[in-house]
Amino acid sequence: MLTAARAWEIFETAELVCTAEAATEAVERVADEVSKGLRNRYPVVLSVMGGGVVFTGQLLPLLRFPLDFDYVHATRYRGDTTGKAIDWKVRPREDVRDRVVLVVDDILDEGWTLAAIRDTLLESGAAEVRTAVFCEKRIGRARPIEADHVGVSVPDRYVFGFGMDVYGAWRNLPAVYALKEKGQ
Repeated sequence: MLTAARAWEIFETAELVCTAEAATEAVERVADEVSKGLRNRYPVVLSVMGGGVVFTGQLLPLLRFPLDFDYVHATRYRGDTTGKAIDWKVRPREDVRDRVVLVVDDILDEGWTLAAIRDTLLESGAAEVRTAVFCEKRIGRARPIEADHVGVSVPDRYVFGFGMDVYGAWRNLPAVYALKEKGQ
């Protein structure tokens, strides 16, 4: 179990990779892009829990169109820093048949979780699935999915803050930090 002392040590040795001001600007830009593209579509917006909650919470009030809202909960990390098989905690509940769906998530890393969500929605009859992620990790290799809307780009390191956690902590930070690399 992570202690408060260890959580502070992680934070104090981390590197800032996206300021709170840059995060706010990114959310506003993505909201503008999404609003232009979905203005007349009446989509279902699905937030991916738990990481997508901060981005979704800041994005929703800036979207200027009618929408239905729900959430999904799929994870590969389960409190760790390396991904495993997809674990569905809550599958899509809103009727997505013949609807445009906007999936809002915290990060596009290797893309397996977001691709699994997209595929599940399409199998459930969604007419179109669009994606918005707060940050995209620069991994330097192909992914099974690319996001339609990206707030910021971050280095290929484990990042936390703005909805993303490290061992369960620090989702509440208004900025994004990268774990200290080994040997630093």
